[in-house]
Amino acid sequence: MIMGKQTIEALVEGGKASAGPPLGPALGPMGVNIGQVIAEINKKTAELAGMKVPVKVIVDTDTKEFEIEVGTPPVAALIKKELGLKKGSGAAGGARAGDITEEQAKRVAKAKFGSDDKPFVEQVKGTCRSMGITFGEGELSAEENKAAEESRKSAKMAAPAAPAEEGEKKEGEEGKKEPEKEEKPKKDEKTAEKK
Repeated sequence: MIMGKQTIEALVEGGKASAGPPLGPALGPMGVNIGQVIAEINKKTAELAGMKVPVKVIVDTDTKEFEIEVGTPPVAALIKKELGLKKGSGAAGGARAGDITEEQAKRVAKAKFGSDDKPFVEQVKGTCRSMGITFGEGELSAEENKAAEESRKSAKMAAPAAPAEEGEKKEGEEGKKEPEKEEKPKKDEKTAEKK
């Protein structure tokens, strides 16, 4: 039976892919050396450490050979890396989160699009504006840093979904543990009956 090539797409952290989900379970049935695939992905994504990177693993199911295609992270992630930011502003147009120079914008454009031509640099600038990052206005003052931090905090407070999800997960986990406790005595009773 000829199966040909199969492609697995995943989003991994640069330089830190692992044999766990999503890659390991998807690659296992294909018969490839998962360790080699992971090592190759980590080698190709090492310079993108700290960012989520799209990868494609193309496996020839007949020969078990594979090739890896690494995509580029989103423009916003590249901008944050270039400027050393964790987040953009929570209030674009209000509080500045940072400032990017022409040279930095060109580096981001080159990394994302393979070119630093004007249309690509303009696209980077557009993303900067949506993140509250200005262009060529200089470093943030102490007041602007404080305003940016406050806007990030207020953005976090507006989305309190994370604690509720954690509570739900804990309840779900407790529910899973209870049936296991019930099953163990039943097994002990059967063992006692056999003896």
